[in-house]
Amino acid sequence: MKQLSNSELIVNSDGSVYHLGLRPEHLYKTVITVGDPERVSAVTKYFDEVHYTIQNREFKTVGGRLRGKDITVLSTGIGTDNVDIVFNELAFLLNYDLTTLKRKDETTSLDIIRLGTSGSVSEQNSMDSIVYSKAAISFEDLFQFYTHNFDTVDFDGRQYPVVQCSEGLETKFNQYAPSLTLTAKGFYGPQFRNSQLVPKYTLDDIISLRYGNQLVGNIEMETAGIYGLASLLGFNAISINALLADRLNGTFSKDPAAVVERMIEECLIILCP
Repeated sequence: MKQLSNSELIVNSDGSVYHLGLRPEHLYKTVITVGDPERVSAVTKYFDEVHYTIQNREFKTVGGRLRGKDITVLSTGIGTDNVDIVFNELAFLLNYDLTTLKRKDETTSLDIIRLGTSGSVSEQNSMDSIVYSKAAISFEDLFQFYTHNFDTVDFDGRQYPVVQCSEGLETKFNQYAPSLTLTAKGFYGPQFRNSQLVPKYTLDDIISLRYGNQLVGNIEMETAGIYGLASLLGFNAISINALLADRLNGTFSKDPAAVVERMIEECLIILCP
């Protein structure tokens, strides 16, 4: 049994984990993650019951029930740095005794579904459509800090990890088209946007990046972190993406809220038929 120190597994005075402010009883088997704390209520407004609401910093969590299924909905904020916090603390809630800080003899898993937004970089992925990330390229540096044996792709003399979605959840959400997702470290330069600063790389540099027979189809900021940490922690994860931008044509959705709403409604029906 692994024993952690008080500075490794930080527990608040009320018995909750440090950043999320959650106790073990708040965590249900099915977890929906969103980036924006405001989007939590866009999901939970469909619930038949709301059991609790907890917010600490950008991490807002609501637990409730829909058609007999208990679901935890949690905002991660933007980026894989926040995903690292969220997934590690979910694993603490699930697999550690928060009083003794010892790992439990038996560990359990979670099903995690990201409902997020993304930009298309492929003619096959039309703006205002919804796709799932079949695999994600970690174009940031999170997994430089963990031991892993993920596949990699080469770009500009460097290797970047690639992680697949969970097969079981892929089967559930296969009404959507698959996409190879590039997870970026930021929104502007790291996603090859011309803004006040000229990025080092362009979209033309990236759209030919290939994993197996797949070309990059969309760009966002969380999925590779979710897939990689889920794999290392023994969780199941899938990322569903509402495509709000067509980066190839430089256009943005005229009604992004409607696309996100449709994604939420459809995915809740898939999870709770």
